[in-house]
Amino acid sequence: MSIPPDSQPAVLWSPPADARETTRLGRFMDFAEQRTGRRFADYDELWRWSIHDLEEFWATAWEFFGVRASVPYTRVLSGREMPGARWFEGARLNYAEHALAHRGDRPAVVGRSQTVDPTEWSRDDLRDHVARARAGLLRLGVGRGDRVAAYLPNVPETIAAFLATASLGAIWTSCAPEFGVRAVLDRFGQIEPMVLLAVDGYRFGSRDVSRVDELAEIRAGLPTVRATVVLPYLHPSLLGDGVVGWEQFTSERGDLEFAQVESDHPLYVLFSSGTTGLPKPIVHAHGGMLLEHLKVIGLHADMGDDDVFLWFTTTGWMMWNYLVAGLLVGATVVTFDGDPNADGPLTLWRVASELGLTWLGVGAPYLVACRRAGLRPGDEFDLSHLRSVGSTGAPLPVDEFHWVYDAVKPDVMLSSISGGTDICSAFVGGNPLTPVWAGEISCRYLGAAVEAFDESGRSVIDEQGELVVTAPMPSMPIGFLGDTDGSRYRAAYFDEYPGVWRHGDWITITSRGSCIITGRSDATLNRGGIRVGTAEIYRVIDDIDGVTDSLVVHLEDPSGDGPGTLVLFVVCASGVTLDEALGATIRATIRSGLSPRHVPDELYQIPGVPTTLSGKKLELPVKKILLGAEPDAVASRGALKDLGALDHIAGIAADRVRHPGG
Repeated sequence: MSIPPDSQPAVLWSPPADARETTRLGRFMDFAEQRTGRRFADYDELWRWSIHDLEEFWATAWEFFGVRASVPYTRVLSGREMPGARWFEGARLNYAEHALAHRGDRPAVVGRSQTVDPTEWSRDDLRDHVARARAGLLRLGVGRGDRVAAYLPNVPETIAAFLATASLGAIWTSCAPEFGVRAVLDRFGQIEPMVLLAVDGYRFGSRDVSRVDELAEIRAGLPTVRATVVLPYLHPSLLGDGVVGWEQFTSERGDLEFAQVESDHPLYVLFSSGTTGLPKPIVHAHGGMLLEHLKVIGLHADMGDDDVFLWFTTTGWMMWNYLVAGLLVGATVVTFDGDPNADGPLTLWRVASELGLTWLGVGAPYLVACRRAGLRPGDEFDLSHLRSVGSTGAPLPVDEFHWVYDAVKPDVMLSSISGGTDICSAFVGGNPLTPVWAGEISCRYLGAAVEAFDESGRSVIDEQGELVVTAPMPSMPIGFLGDTDGSRYRAAYFDEYPGVWRHGDWITITSRGSCIITGRSDATLNRGGIRVGTAEIYRVIDDIDGVTDSLVVHLEDPSGDGPGTLVLFVVCASGVTLDEALGATIRATIRSGLSPRHVPDELYQIPGVPTTLSGKKLELPVKKILLGAEPDAVASRGALKDLGALDHIAGIAADRVRHPGG
């Protein structure tokens, strides 16, 4: 995909005239000018400085945010080689100390749940809960470097337990209770936890989901666990042998102290989606995550102690860690545990109104669903406090950009962000000094040397290419757990372009500095020399009446000479069947909206698109099934939203073998 030089999408939002004076990013720009003697006319100049003078930029960010370290760093960056770059060498600090630096009676964490009553903790309350959880962990023998695994929902107690773990220099990891036993063991089994924190069940919509039996299986499958602590949600009296109740765990308040650890000391282990093979255990460090989160939350999100922040997420998605990072800048963090449609499709917008949210983040599919349902939250609720809406998890279609400004609020900053578990942050997104263009991500983030590489490894503008990062970032993983020689880590990111991080997305960087993500590069549709991302197919058919969702894969021609086979799966609206007329409409829409070469060769109706629990479509596993693999060989069912979704694909694959060519 290439963009004509004179192509200009609609500007949906522009920064106010006084944005430089009133935003934290603007104040940082002034601070950087004073500190370095440079002058920055606009965001683009600031970004270019941030990637060309990495050390100076991150040193400036450290000073601007007043990072506290018991021992200062000796140098910002060891060198620009990747992998292997080391950040803030010599420093001794603690992520949790910064998250708990704010004191007083202002709300720190507000909890909304379908299972228990609303919760509100002040900053001092949060410190007390963390101190109690910390004392409980100490009684269980947890210390620096030990692993604590949490099978907990997105509730205030989980935040307290994480910060308590981090305060000790222990290592945190978490899975959402929606994960099945196999998916949990595939993850927790790799880190060999000493302590397991768990919930006995939860409520989703109108359904109570017990996790008592699953918890017993998980405990049996983790021989390194010395103690299990249960947060009783559905069964207050059902604890069992060898289990400590949460009340007992937090019954004593010890000293709230913070182990001063090296900058590259592990903070938490996040896991890749696990749709193929064992999930990668990605290790992130205290110093790198602290600086990256201060930058992305404090500057790009323009968030501070007057903000109320909710990102709808589970504890199995990196956006939970991103949400918790709001505490670093003093924001009030809102946890939401349950079905976002519990009280109808306007549930989250109602919460935004009731709590006076200033920042609401969701997955892109949620905004798509709201638009398709004809919702107009701005007409239904008082959203006067709301100043930013965030979107991630998938490319946000252009129609949803327009919908936000038409149906939600005309003056919000819409920040479509893209990054991943790999960096527990984003490479690209919005900022308060740059316009929002319809269908585009506003900018490359500060300190992120993002480029688009063409097939020859040349950086291109206004052309689609591989998303690469050509210089180190503090939140790049310090490695994969157990990968002693670093071979898995190198293979994951650096094999294609030695010394350059290849992320696996298609990106177009425009001459304005904005970005367009068009899907995974390993799920590219390359037909007749025309490459398009799968997201482009989805955008084209999004508004076809009768189609509610879709998934597309390309099966290359074995000889390499032919165009291969393009297979499109569609989910139809209730009462709608994929007949000849609807099939013709789909093909005609793709032909006119994209290209004749991307009209599907095969078209199938399925009851639901296979996705991970965080909503990512399983394009590669589906492709492997069509090529003959068994569903259980390509995906861990416990990591899927619908455990049986791949079985429908397997049935179609079997029919294709029995009846080749239809």
